[in-house]
Amino acid sequence: SVFSERFFGSFQWEEFACGCGAAFVNIAATYPIYKMIFRQMLHGVPITSAFAQLRHEGLGFLYRGMLPPLAQKTISLSIMFGVFDGTRRYLVEDYRLNDYGAKVIAGVVAGSAESILLPFERVQTLLADSKFHQHFSNTPNAFRYVVTHHGYRELYRGIEPVFWRNGLSNAFFFVLREEASARLPNRKSVSTRTAQEFIAGAVIGASISTIFYPLNVIKVSLQSDMGQRSEGSWQAAKRIYRERDCRIGNFYRGCAFNTGRSFISWGIMNTAYENLKKLMQQQPSQMSLTTK
Repeated sequence: SVFSERFFGSFQWEEFACGCGAAFVNIAATYPIYKMIFRQMLHGVPITSAFAQLRHEGLGFLYRGMLPPLAQKTISLSIMFGVFDGTRRYLVEDYRLNDYGAKVIAGVVAGSAESILLPFERVQTLLADSKFHQHFSNTPNAFRYVVTHHGYRELYRGIEPVFWRNGLSNAFFFVLREEASARLPNRKSVSTRTAQEFIAGAVIGASISTIFYPLNVIKVSLQSDMGQRSEGSWQAAKRIYRERDCRIGNFYRGCAFNTGRSFISWGIMNTAYENLKKLMQQQPSQMSLTTK
């Protein structure tokens, strides 16, 4: 149809490739930090206890479960940047939508598209939780076990908080990121430009991650069970509230460490994305020069 041709014709493969590369660099550097935050989310323990748990389990288990987030994040960031850019371009060029409206809608669309990758987060949760260490030997084994014993629907446990988290956080991220890009000074030095890209991505990403942290707590709590009837997000939130001494502040247990990880993670991803994009933009110009 004309819609499909125009909509998908707005997508550029370079945006997908840059998002994928940025995610790969990030996950390789930050997975051990994630694992400590996960233990704090799940058990509500201080960082020293989470670190002691991982130290007791040993180096062999430290990177256990990294394949799902690596696969999920590389595909997820590829979708995030690629779908956002294509959708925004389509809305602006075909519907003459104002730039801010286009960014918000494109961010929500990209976040919603990312939600199809929830099975990777689901298996990652199971592999990172110590109570399931004896059940699964690796990622493919965990996927087979869940599908065989509980069906494909089990892979999408906890989709409601993930859907809200992805859509809203993407909309915030792209609006703030492009505002920062437009308003910050244009640095000529490679080192100062890279530092600016890192700090801009880090501050925006860490702020958004902190705002939506409770949704991750609810998601982890829902996904830490297997086979039982799943609670709704609101019921899970009320249960966690009661379990954590009826204090809203306890939803943010582990948030400080998560903010630090997000600061590093989004700084790396934003810098890697921008540099990969510049590299790809240089290739066609270099090729045209060589042919002349």
